[in-house]
Amino acid sequence: MALLTPLFAFLYHLPLVYKWLLKPYYVSSLFMSVAFLAVRKTPGICDHLSSQREDGNPCDFDWREVEILMFLSAIVMMKNRRAITVEQHVGNIILFSKVANVILFFRLDIRMGLLYLTLCIVCMMTCKPPLYMGPEYIKYFSDKTIDDELDRDSRVTWIVEFFANWSPECQSFASVYADLSLKYNCAGLKFGKVDIGRYGEVSKKYRVSTSPLSKQLPSLVLFQGGKEVMRRPQVDKKCRAVSWSFTEENIIREFNLNELYQKSKKLNKNKGEKLSQSQFPPVPEEEEPEQQVDDAQEEEPESKKDK
Repeated sequence: MALLTPLFAFLYHLPLVYKWLLKPYYVSSLFMSVAFLAVRKTPGICDHLSSQREDGNPCDFDWREVEILMFLSAIVMMKNRRAITVEQHVGNIILFSKVANVILFFRLDIRMGLLYLTLCIVCMMTCKPPLYMGPEYIKYFSDKTIDDELDRDSRVTWIVEFFANWSPECQSFASVYADLSLKYNCAGLKFGKVDIGRYGEVSKKYRVSTSPLSKQLPSLVLFQGGKEVMRRPQVDKKCRAVSWSFTEENIIREFNLNELYQKSKKLNKNKGEKLSQSQFPPVPEEEEPEQQVDDAQEEEPESKKDK
C-alpha cells in the first residue's frame, strides 16, 4: 500500500506533469541535455567522430567519457539531497547535464564545443524558466510601498520574502511560499514579497545581498510592529548565509506559524465585531411609553377628586 499510494498520486497528476514539461524551457533543455548522447550514438554521425576506445568503435563512450558522466552524476545526487521541489530536482539535472555536454564536446572537438556553448547561451537568453503562476495571498512591494505597509498597523505581523527573478532558488521556492500564504494568511498575519534584484535600495536598507556567492536569496524576514524580529537564513560575520533548507516544515517550525496564526485570528474576530457594529448601530431606546404611563398615573388622582 505504501508503494501504491505514491504511484496513484503520480498517475493522477500525470496530465499536469506533461503540461509542465511541454513548456519551451524544458523542451529545449531536454534536447540540450541529451545532445552529446545523440551525437555519439546516432549512426552516420558517430562514424565520423574520434574515439579513444581500444576497439576503435566511435559510436560508444570511451573510458574518459564514462568517468566524466559518473562524476557529474554523483554531483547531481549530492545536490538533489537538499532539493525541496520537483523544479529544483529537474533544474539540477538540466544544469549539470549541460555542463557535462560542454566538457564532452570540447574534449571531442573544440569547434563542436564552441557551437554547443553558443546554443546554450541562445537558449538561456530566449527560453527562461517558467515562473510560478498559481494561487497565492501575497502582496508585492516596491521600494516606495514596503515601509508604509510594514508600519501601517502595528498589530499586523508580516513575513516578507526578499527575492530576485533571476535566482533559481527563488523560482523554486515560489510555490512553497504561495502554499504557506494560502494556509496562514489572515487579518493579523500577512505575506509579502519584494524583488531586490529590481529595487537595489531595499536590498541595502534591509541588508540582503543579491550576490550569488552570499547565498542569501531567498531571505525570509519576520516583521512585528514594523521592526524585524527574525530572518532565515541567518548571516555570519563574512556576510554569508548559514546553510538552511527552505522546506515548508522548517518555515512553520522556525517562524512558529501555527501559534502566530492562532493569535492573528483573534485580531480578525475583533475587526469583524467592530465592522458589524459600524454597519448596524444600536437602536436608541424609546421613552414615549414610559412618559404615557406617568401621565396616566397623574390623571387618576384628579379623576378621583372630581368624583
